[in-house]
Amino acid sequence: MARTNFENLHVYQLSERLSDLTWDVVLKWDDLARATVGIQLIKSADSIGANIAEGTGRGRLAESRRFAKIARGSLFEVKHWLRRAYKRNLLSKEEIDVFKEIIEELTPKLSAYINSMVRND
Repeated sequence: MARTNFENLHVYQLSERLSDLTWDVVLKWDDLARATVGIQLIKSADSIGANIAEGTGRGRLAESRRFAKIARGSLFEVKHWLRRAYKRNLLSKEEIDVFKEIIEELTPKLSAYINSMVRND
């Protein structure tokens, strides 16, 4: 399958890394943790890349920007669920450090991506 424009975006690639890491970690949890925090964490992590993709697919700058903002909201939701998971002893300090590294790179890049989408009329 040929790559589309969104797949070349660094913010999208970072969102994929975050999503894949989330999946790998949550799969190791027990049934209760997966069914509660885990599903929410996976959905919010997957939503980041999905919204970037959908926004670029809409073909209009305003739509791309709107969906990128939704992606940023999902990123903040991921942060919430990671805090809950850590507090409930579902994540080790080492796992949190890996998540933190990706999130600390993704957060400002996603905001910069949103800010770059201004009309030049």
